[in-house]
Amino acid sequence: MMKNIRKNKDVGIYGLTAKWYDKNSRKSRMTQMQEYANEVASLVSKSANILEVAPGPGYLSIELAKKGFKVTGVEISPDFVKIEKNNAKEANVSVDFKEGNASNLPCEDSFFDFIICSAAFKNFKDPLKALCEMYRVLKEGGTSLIIDMNYEATAEDINNEIRQTGMKGFDKHFVKFAFKTFLKQGAYTKKDFESLLKETPFKNYNIKKEGISLFVYLYK
Repeated sequence: MMKNIRKNKDVGIYGLTAKWYDKNSRKSRMTQMQEYANEVASLVSKSANILEVAPGPGYLSIELAKKGFKVTGVEISPDFVKIEKNNAKEANVSVDFKEGNASNLPCEDSFFDFIICSAAFKNFKDPLKALCEMYRVLKEGGTSLIIDMNYEATAEDINNEIRQTGMKGFDKHFVKFAFKTFLKQGAYTKKDFESLLKETPFKNYNIKKEGISLFVYLYK
């Protein structure tokens, strides 16, 4: 039985909070987004169609677009969609950002070569349906990658993560508090993911731990 209880609705970030998040997380997350983009690039061909589920301010999608990939982003918050489009315009790249829900992706069957979802899966009301939707829109032979916080991350893991971001002052203390409280509360363990995956069409997968995160690779 999974240890955590899912929320009554999908969690999105809206209004002034979305603007604050964009402004205050850009510097601290950019290096990480570039690392994730490099990981994706190492796994796909240059002509790959890539979907990011719940891209937030769109940093990762934009980094992937800079590498020449065709990128789509599906985001539940209309405020974030506006921010994503503006950020892509400023970066002079093209990304098809659209409003939508992870449990009902506005995408064609078997269309994407690669799907990525970073730091958002724990916020989904219906994670099982989200996984099934990822399977539906993924091409045969494609890969989905979910990166999210590991519920079993230790205090030392969290401290190391904060240290690597270079955060200071209020931001450092707030993010540390968030990791140890409400973010961790919604997070999954490796066993949680394995239990979920038994109920999906994804039969081949690999889950690895890295720092405070779980990297869940799903193969169709």
